[in-house]
Amino acid sequence: MSLQHSPSGSDTSNRTAWPSLRVADWTQTRDTLHMWTQIVGKLRLAHAPLVNHWWQVALYVTPRGLTTSAVPYGDGAFDAEFDFVEHRLVIRSSDGASREVALKPVSVATFYTRTMRALRELGIEASFQRRPNEVEPSIPFADDEQHCSYDATAAHLFWRQLLQANRVLGRFRAEFTGKVSPVHFFWGAMDLACTRFSGRAAPPHPGGAPNCGDWVMEEGYSRELSSCGFWPGGGDEGAFYSYAYPEPDGFATHPVRPDGAYYSTENGQFLLPYEAVRTARDPDHALTEFLHTTYEAAAEHGDWDRAALENDPLRWGRTAPREGPG
Repeated sequence: MSLQHSPSGSDTSNRTAWPSLRVADWTQTRDTLHMWTQIVGKLRLAHAPLVNHWWQVALYVTPRGLTTSAVPYGDGAFDAEFDFVEHRLVIRSSDGASREVALKPVSVATFYTRTMRALRELGIEASFQRRPNEVEPSIPFADDEQHCSYDATAAHLFWRQLLQANRVLGRFRAEFTGKVSPVHFFWGAMDLACTRFSGRAAPPHPGGAPNCGDWVMEEGYSRELSSCGFWPGGGDEGAFYSYAYPEPDGFATHPVRPDGAYYSTENGQFLLPYEAVRTARDPDHALTEFLHTTYEAAAEHGDWDRAALENDPLRWGRTAPREGPG
């Protein structure tokens, strides 16, 4: 498929939408927020039925932050949203009741206690492992006084980074008609991800993620895939990434764009520093180039049936009336 690019406005206005946030300036807040998202994400894990590759546990970007979306509970539902505009966790029940937990500089232990209390007041019970996954050390939430930072400005800027990444990843996702994940936020590694699948089974994943059973990784990587996303690490301001599992021969040496993108042998994936996108003449186009060329590295060297798996998301808009279904 040819590179799709639909500018959202002038290059200048597009650049100003991408905020600057140095990882070194908010590492403590990032690590605290990571633990908070694990607590809230585990609420989905406790109540939502298993979906392939653990898609049921992820969070989603909203116009104000990150949400669980509707989580089934009994014959109703609830949701929980991190609001990075007013800096609060809002938990809402389908019976009309709601509770809030302020997002401010408190320890993980305090946040955990207040969140569990809010759930109890709403009549919601949740049974889950009370310690984080995919991190080392894994401090039980109720005992974690180490992570206790919350810089509201940094959290807001991080959400704005996610908002931009989510938008471009969403356009990229629309070009794939095969099996493809939503654009979603995995709280285990604290990354925004979108994954395409070839349709073929993959060899069992070797596992090895800290404080995470190998069987969890086997489920996540049970099918041949090409995954991309954004992570608040790997660069001065975070990094976009792209990898393939299993990685085909020739993947790492495939030419990719834009300038600044490279294959990290240490991480086993292509990386593009966020700041290289933010400072590009057209950030949307720079990131789109990265997503396309790194996917091509997986699809071409992995012998994917690209003709069957890709299509133009504007295919009807060019030939049909503007009215769509509904």
